[in-house]
Amino acid sequence: MLTILPLPDAPEAATTLLMEALEAARQPSGVLPRDAALAVFRRHLTRIQHHVREAFEHYQLTGLESARALASLTDGLNGALYSYARSMVNATEPLAVVATGGYGRGMLAPFSDIDLLFITPESPPPETLAAVEFSLYFLWDLGLKVGHATRTVAECIAEAERDVTVRTSMIDAREVAGDTALFSQFSIRFSAACATHTADFITAKQVERDLRHRRFGESPFLVEPNIKEGRGGLRDLQTLYWMTRYVFNTRVMGDLVGPHSPGGGVLVEREAKHARRSWDFLWTVRFHLHYVAGRAEERLTFDMQPVVGARMGYTRHGRQDGVERFMRHYFLTAREVTRITAVLEPAIVRAALGPPALEETTDAALLAQGFVLADGKLLAAPGRDFKAEPIQMLRMLQIARDRDLALHPLAIRALIRHDRLAAELRGDPDAAAVFMDLLTGGQDGARWMHVLNETGFLGRYIPDWARIVGQMQFDTYHVFTVDEHTIEAVRVLDTLDRGELSDVAPIASGLMEDLQSRRALYVAALLHDIAKGRGGDHSELGAELALVIGPMLGLAAEETEMVSWLVLQHLLLSQTAFKRDIDDPKTILDVVETIQSPERLKLLLVLTVADMRAVSPRVWNGWKATLLRELYARVAEVLAGGLATTERDVRVIRAKQAIAAELADWTEAERSYFLGLGYPSYWLGFDPETHLRHARLVREAQATGAPLTVQAEPLPARAVTEITVYAADHAGLFSQIAGALAVAGASIVDARIHTLTNGMALDTFWVQDAAGGAFDAPHRLARLSVLVEQALSGRLQLSAEIRRVGEALLGRRMRAIHVPPRVVIDNRASHTHTVIEVNGRDRPGLLHDVTAAISDEGLQIASAHVTTYGVRAVDVFYVKDVFGLKVENDRKLASLRIALAAALGGPDDLEAIPVPTPPRRRRAAPV
Repeated sequence: MLTILPLPDAPEAATTLLMEALEAARQPSGVLPRDAALAVFRRHLTRIQHHVREAFEHYQLTGLESARALASLTDGLNGALYSYARSMVNATEPLAVVATGGYGRGMLAPFSDIDLLFITPESPPPETLAAVEFSLYFLWDLGLKVGHATRTVAECIAEAERDVTVRTSMIDAREVAGDTALFSQFSIRFSAACATHTADFITAKQVERDLRHRRFGESPFLVEPNIKEGRGGLRDLQTLYWMTRYVFNTRVMGDLVGPHSPGGGVLVEREAKHARRSWDFLWTVRFHLHYVAGRAEERLTFDMQPVVGARMGYTRHGRQDGVERFMRHYFLTAREVTRITAVLEPAIVRAALGPPALEETTDAALLAQGFVLADGKLLAAPGRDFKAEPIQMLRMLQIARDRDLALHPLAIRALIRHDRLAAELRGDPDAAAVFMDLLTGGQDGARWMHVLNETGFLGRYIPDWARIVGQMQFDTYHVFTVDEHTIEAVRVLDTLDRGELSDVAPIASGLMEDLQSRRALYVAALLHDIAKGRGGDHSELGAELALVIGPMLGLAAEETEMVSWLVLQHLLLSQTAFKRDIDDPKTILDVVETIQSPERLKLLLVLTVADMRAVSPRVWNGWKATLLRELYARVAEVLAGGLATTERDVRVIRAKQAIAAELADWTEAERSYFLGLGYPSYWLGFDPETHLRHARLVREAQATGAPLTVQAEPLPARAVTEITVYAADHAGLFSQIAGALAVAGASIVDARIHTLTNGMALDTFWVQDAAGGAFDAPHRLARLSVLVEQALSGRLQLSAEIRRVGEALLGRRMRAIHVPPRVVIDNRASHTHTVIEVNGRDRPGLLHDVTAAISDEGLQIASAHVTTYGVRAVDVFYVKDVFGLKVENDRKLASLRIALAAALGGPDDLEAIPVPTPPRRRRAAPV
């Protein structure tokens, strides 16, 4: 076992210690063999890494301080290696060892590359090149990742002019060891070369950043952010640093504060402070990520978030988990970085290119409104100060929309620097009118809400909005933070309004054309999650807030009431469609009783579509659209005074008449036999086309005497495949089929179970593949049929097979999210069935385990409704006892709850990754 001795705090003392160890390793002849030297360097590198990690994890150093300490100690190692390498190859000619990139800035992450540039004289002798080669192989043998280049000064300049990436890395060039005169010659020539390419460099950095954002995410609020390359991450701050270094020759943001600073004070002290704080926070997160992952990990994934948050001291506070508090701090930091960019970059561009060119063609009307055009973009006119006219901040956006103009970067900077003035506009009817016009007056309200949110205006204007900025929900269902999700919902309304979603959401798109309460709909979308994170039911709390915010935005009393109702009920349709049996008359009547008017139904459907599509690209699919469409149609029918839902007999007769017409070529005996097989629930549960398929399936099974028939029908329009199983009914049949489907890799999204009058079961499952599409590959469908047959015959060991599939699919990242098991039994949701709702972690075989528990309790399952929200499964079952009655015995219900709770855990239940208790925080040295 390697004993790690303490390392002196001073880098110079650590280097001296290394040199002494090298001298002690020399042989009596004075020779220091490479293997002996490598062992000394390896021990020293281990001590460096251990020293920095210990200091960081015991809060003696912040992330930024640790990065600087690691770089400084690495300098000593490279300096000693330079001397040793030259002595080993007898090199005497000048050679400069230069740190570039992040290492050149004097910062290193635990597992980052070490970027080195070896500067040689013109026509270097073989001994010099041999020293470079010796050093590189030595560093690789130490296990370090080294980015390297060997060039003359002329080659450095030429390469920097050809490649902006090389030029960027050389901006931070710093001498580590070797010939100072050679490095000085490079520095002078490089600085002179850079002075002639300022505009090109800034443009290249902007293009590079835009491409990077498109690759890693345009939003800084993605729930699994890349802290280095993502928007609002370290690379954005580094890009600003490169620009300021290039233009102003500064090294820290503080150098840009004050009238006598380079650029004449392009930053105020508050902004420089935020930049320093963001820089240090992101470096601290990065160090934790590297240490936890044991590699250069830059993505803050779900499994990393609770561990890193706990290591940084974030614990549960009230109803908010520590990981949610940590991630909110991260997202607010990311937003701060985007705001610093918007403030500083225009000043850098102006310093490089000169003041904006005010266009003489600006028309009198625009000037009268207080604005001008600069570089073709909208900007406040000189002399028109937002401090004197705060409403001009909103009017500027309104004019930009009406004239189809882009906002000038200086205008964005002005919005950010004056965001606090938004508080003065609360209660101002003129400001409210402009705000509502931005939200609802065009077909791009989300664009302007996004601008107001990123500049900070929205949180100042609506204080309750500020509480959801950067707030995440720790699950895999939501892709965005609450504020970004909300603005995305407004964006979906805009696309519906423009008719761009008529293919995927035809009813909602059509309804947008004649809504009577359009303003209420948009405000409801803006406020539907405004109370998230406060504890309690966010719909109820949000409805109360809407009653206060509505009048502030200039809504009339009836509009405010509508907004409040929509916020209160914004989950009604989705929860009913995905968790209730819409063939049950009581389900429809309960919804009708709550909604009461066709206009409310229209508004609620459109809001539901917007909310669902704004959650994540994978949440909306053809199957869910079908369920919502069917629910909407049935509720609308009752509200319109059409056929009463309770007149089941009439609907059953009509269903039988429709299928009888399709079976005209059958004998009377065959038709009568099939029409007598189904109970009313069967005839009401399917359309005539499905009834026809079932009729043919039953007829063929009887003709061949097949004990089991499995039929698959892909339904691409609904993004599902319908699996129909016709077999002798017995206890546990549903569970066995569900298990076989899980082993086959099919995800069940809905199910109907029907026992026919001949004692056979006709069970229907709607399944999807892992990507949320129809399960329709021929070889997979064939395997599915075989697995169902093997499961029903007892030849398939379901538990073992499900465990194997689960281990392959349930990754560490998903296990990090805790999903508490929950069982709800409701005897009021249906007149004829007991409704069971189970919540738990989704996993292969969950439906098999839960339905097996229900069957073991002696209950019959009539229908199952399966919904997943990320890793959380919400499964609802309509059940009866063996006598065909509801389950109302208290002892039976208690036993059922215990059995279901056990099934939700299951044999494959995997606990979340353990989160260590952080050591007591010590105050870090100031940055």
